[in-house]
Amino acid sequence: MSSTLYGLDNALESIGTTLDERTTCQELTDYVSDLVCDAAAVDLLPEDVPSIPPATDPDLERVATAGRAELLDPSDTARTLSLKALAEGHPITASVDLSGPVPRHVMTVPLLAHSRLYGVLLTVRNGPPFSDRDTAVTHFAARLAAVHLGHARRYTTMRGTVCQLQRALLSEPGRPHPNLDLATRYLPAGGGTLVGGDWFETVRLHFGRTLLALGDVMGHGLDAAVDMNAYRSMLRYIASTDLPPHRVLRRLDAAVAEDGNRRPATCVLVQVDPARGTASLTSAGHLPPALFAADGTGELLDVPVGPPLGTGAGGYELTSRSLSPEDTLLLFTDGLVERREEDIDVSLARLAALRLPPGASVEELLTDVLARLDARHAEDDVAVLAARIHRRHEA
Repeated sequence: MSSTLYGLDNALESIGTTLDERTTCQELTDYVSDLVCDAAAVDLLPEDVPSIPPATDPDLERVATAGRAELLDPSDTARTLSLKALAEGHPITASVDLSGPVPRHVMTVPLLAHSRLYGVLLTVRNGPPFSDRDTAVTHFAARLAAVHLGHARRYTTMRGTVCQLQRALLSEPGRPHPNLDLATRYLPAGGGTLVGGDWFETVRLHFGRTLLALGDVMGHGLDAAVDMNAYRSMLRYIASTDLPPHRVLRRLDAAVAEDGNRRPATCVLVQVDPARGTASLTSAGHLPPALFAADGTGELLDVPVGPPLGTGAGGYELTSRSLSPEDTLLLFTDGLVERREEDIDVSLARLAALRLPPGASVEELLTDVLARLDARHAEDDVAVLAARIHRRHEA
């Protein structure tokens, strides 16, 4: 295999390994600095520059460098060559820059793909002028990086759209009765995964009772977000009949199974009765709620677990638990506790072992839990609902 082909083959494997544009730019500079030059940099144009030619004096942002930093000192010559490459849409090669303390050979290559201009690659070296092979390899790498930059920006746009849809669908849950204090949070995961189908809901029932619901549609992306909204809508309708929570799950499971077009989902329901000081709980394949007492100590509640919704198998059971105005219920999706390569029992035990500040409000307690479990850096979406019976203040 010729050295040129070998270089191109390496480019395919080392550039565009993620959907993050800055990572792609860094991979490009690393690749060319190892192969054809002593130093390299990528300057990106603003995203609103649609095509060539850009403005006479475009606003370039340096986002990646590699190699000998002293060779990348800014100079009018280098910027002029970068602007020329942007304006003409092809590499400007073997130009000798004598403006710095060391003579440099400079090549600038536009990051151009599918008539879209993303920025410019600057390569510098002290050795001989760039050869035709150097130019060809660098141009190929720049075009490859530009294609991946296009993918990254389209992905970012799509993810933003799905996140907006998720937030729109996952609006504030229905208002519980005034005898219940409530706090909710939804945190989309960072990194490369699309948002998922995590959701929560509350439904007012007769006699001051409130049904709390939290679920997780399997999978990620637009379909999961749409199915999440369908589950919430069906739950509201079924719960309005004031059935016991386990029978609500049975009806919901049967409806989803009959539809046949929805993804399976896990779900936990808790019917809170403040007048009696009780909570009635049932689960469809979901992690158990946690309960934090007045002194800040926590425990996981023992809830019978049936199959996920959508199987049509049913088999949901009900359990009850006494609940005082000092107790705080915490319903959550697995993103809050799960850690890669860690047994789920260990993850749940970490949550139950938290010691939270006594006397904290529901909002403060929820904020503390999220902070202690570093939920903002979770590997999956996090949906959490905290509820506490509202204490009556005696006159």
